[in-house]
Amino acid sequence: MSMAADIRQAHGLIDPFGRTVDYVRVSVTDRCNLRCTYCMSEEMKFLPKAQLLSLEELDRVCTAFVRRGVRHLRLTGGEPLMRRGFLDLVRGLSRHLDSGALDELTLTTNGVRLKEFAQGLYQAGVRRVNVSLDSLDRATFARIARADCLAQVLDGIAAAQDAGLKVKINTVALKRDNANDLPSIIRWAHDCGMDITLIETMPLGAVDEDRTDQFLSLAEVRRELESYWTLTELGMRTGGPARYVRIAETGGKLGFITPLTHNFCESCHRVRITCTGTLFMCLGQEGSEDLRGPLRASAQDDLLNQAIDRALAAKPKSHDFLLPVRGAKPAVKRHMSVTGG
Repeated sequence: MSMAADIRQAHGLIDPFGRTVDYVRVSVTDRCNLRCTYCMSEEMKFLPKAQLLSLEELDRVCTAFVRRGVRHLRLTGGEPLMRRGFLDLVRGLSRHLDSGALDELTLTTNGVRLKEFAQGLYQAGVRRVNVSLDSLDRATFARIARADCLAQVLDGIAAAQDAGLKVKINTVALKRDNANDLPSIIRWAHDCGMDITLIETMPLGAVDEDRTDQFLSLAEVRRELESYWTLTELGMRTGGPARYVRIAETGGKLGFITPLTHNFCESCHRVRITCTGTLFMCLGQEGSEDLRGPLRASAQDDLLNQAIDRALAAKPKSHDFLLPVRGAKPAVKRHMSVTGG
């Protein structure tokens, strides 16, 4: 390793506002086996496979960030379990867990294929997974996801827990589809020994409906929950933007991710890499840096590290999300499935 590389590693990744970036979310594919209404168009056009980073390139870019001080890697999609060879990638990256360079290697999944992967994920060093689940009602789930897969997701969650994985549920709060069901989803998750996080819809990419019809303020949801449950603030953070409370009546933890009603950017220590090797410094802005070019231009990491340095120097203070206005264009053109959910 060169002296310049030693200096970079010693200093880690610091943005212009003094925030240390130690958490990277990496999309391994833009493809998904669901078509959730708030996430993508029903007739979604996916990227040609030739544009995607290879598994070897994904490993290399993740390793470059680990060498720069990143302690948390989350693999996402699209649906990461759709990527051929995904377990091989996880097994390779687990060497950073074994060395102590990485604290955690996790993933976010819709759970449809989790049953077949759960044991292998645990054996490869993964200890917790986030599962996206927006309804426990079969018809409602099918309407939101545009696929009748609730049974497979529930089987996947059970298999993950049986394998020893800690599961956290992510639920997007949707005014029209699941607003009335949120208390029952929360209680179910807590009864099953799982934390759960509620998420406001985000204006990413054009979808087939106006998001104002579905936007549900989590401030309103919290006020309703507090009318019959006792919520106590927790100082804990799990690396993401959620703010957590404990519900006395259920004994479980509940998180709120509120990009629109309560900006959480002041503590942001994350960046995202797409499956094509584009580094986005902020989920809610278009600013980006190409990493695929430097990866393929040299077998050494000097060009890659220079690109990472440029990106960190341009990381903004906060996103540009605003409360939804009917008919307004998305805050950014790319879909969540492209950026990495």
